[in-house]
Amino acid sequence: MSDQPTSRKALYERIRNSSKDEVILEEMIRLGFWPTSKDMPQAPADDIRRKGELSRRLSELRQQQMGLQSEAKLKEEARKLRMAEARARRLENRERRLRERSERAAAWRKTKQREIGYLGEGVSAGLGQRAVDEPRLVAQGLPVLPDAASLADAMGISVPALRFLAFTRSTSKHSHYQRFTVAKKSGGTRTISAPMPRLKAAQHWILETILSPLPLHDAAHGFRPGRSIVSNAKPHVGSDVVVNIDLENFFPTVGYRRVKGLFAKFGYSEETATILALLCTEPDAKRIELDEEVYHVAVSDRFLPQGAPTSPAITNLLCRRLDVRMTGICNALGFVYTRYADDLTFSASGESAKNVGKLLSQVEWLIPEEGFKIHPGKTRIFRSGRRQEVTGLVVNESLAVPRHRLREFRSLLFHIGKDGPESKSWGQGDDVLASAMGFANFVSMVQPEKGAALKAQVAALIARFGGGPTTASTASPETHEEPEAKSDLEAESSPGPVDEPPKKKKWWKLF
Repeated sequence: MSDQPTSRKALYERIRNSSKDEVILEEMIRLGFWPTSKDMPQAPADDIRRKGELSRRLSELRQQQMGLQSEAKLKEEARKLRMAEARARRLENRERRLRERSERAAAWRKTKQREIGYLGEGVSAGLGQRAVDEPRLVAQGLPVLPDAASLADAMGISVPALRFLAFTRSTSKHSHYQRFTVAKKSGGTRTISAPMPRLKAAQHWILETILSPLPLHDAAHGFRPGRSIVSNAKPHVGSDVVVNIDLENFFPTVGYRRVKGLFAKFGYSEETATILALLCTEPDAKRIELDEEVYHVAVSDRFLPQGAPTSPAITNLLCRRLDVRMTGICNALGFVYTRYADDLTFSASGESAKNVGKLLSQVEWLIPEEGFKIHPGKTRIFRSGRRQEVTGLVVNESLAVPRHRLREFRSLLFHIGKDGPESKSWGQGDDVLASAMGFANFVSMVQPEKGAALKAQVAALIARFGGGPTTASTASPETHEEPEAKSDLEAESSPGPVDEPPKKKKWWKLF
């Protein structure tokens, strides 16, 4: 018999664990109302106990069933909780990714304001390499510029603006150059690439800050202060033999890698040398219209453009070793050597004049060694018995402007005085009187006495007809260079047979 319950709750628990009838039976037995002996009639008791057992079994089964239902419910609730947690994690991850993306974008924008990581295919490998040879730069008087930010700061522009000027691509809707052609004296045309204002300002900064301070060889006379075609021609006056050699495609021969190597040789880092070389070079490009859009398509590798202010200075610096080696050859053979851009001039007198063959042989070997090519058909040898010219000036006995040019100019002045300046022209200028005064100043630079008379004559015509310069200014060899001097960079003369004197025209056939 079970222990008696001490509370109502315990009683109810006892009834739930068996049955009400069974509890009543046990209480009746405990209180003596029902016999406990097995010999007594027990049919009702057995039924009651059997019913209690079945009730307990049924209760157990119900509890198991409730447990099973509760487990499925718990699983469903757990599944819903996991899904809610997963949605929360996805939302959190999405917000985190958006935040990180925004932070990366902000960091990248900030980085782009101070760094350049890419400037186009094939030229960006050196970006990020910022080691400079500071002692070498300081010794040459050049600014120490290890990276794009320092270069942009020195130029007075932003890093994005520097990236825009230096970026290279095979096809672009924008061009930093205005291209046009000019006629050559020898026939055909020459393409001039004039940089747009922003790039031109950057190139002028490179010219004045980096290129101009560097020393050049004394034999170089083109495109440098204090030198001109006059200083280039003077060393050859009165020589027994004068040899002129032209270099073919002078600027296009100098490619991007060569220019980058030059800046790296100065001591600049890979990053700075890359940017400077890109600013100073350009590819040959074709202008194509497609669907009412204009595209500039690169059709060559990058090279020095003819028209950029930096190109002549870069070629002068690249030719320093050429000038040194050429001077060594000439000293050994008794020749004098000067170079005006792509125009190489050699002269000698006496016994040394017999070494022309040896000179030409060694020069033809040396020029390809230095990365240039001799222009075929433009090697000219002038003996003392014929007119000898150096960069458009006669050097036979004294420095002089060619007589046929003076005759043409005097004829022009005569016709202006007779008929007026209308329908007259001189050179490529629109104002014939201004062009005439410019040529008179040039003659004055070469031959002061003749030039003074011509300047006075032009001044009188200006006073009579108006227009042109108000005063007849005097040019100097340091500031004036004849625009029509013979040079592959300015004007080309027709190639002639070696040692063949030019045919002279009668003065009345000049016009």
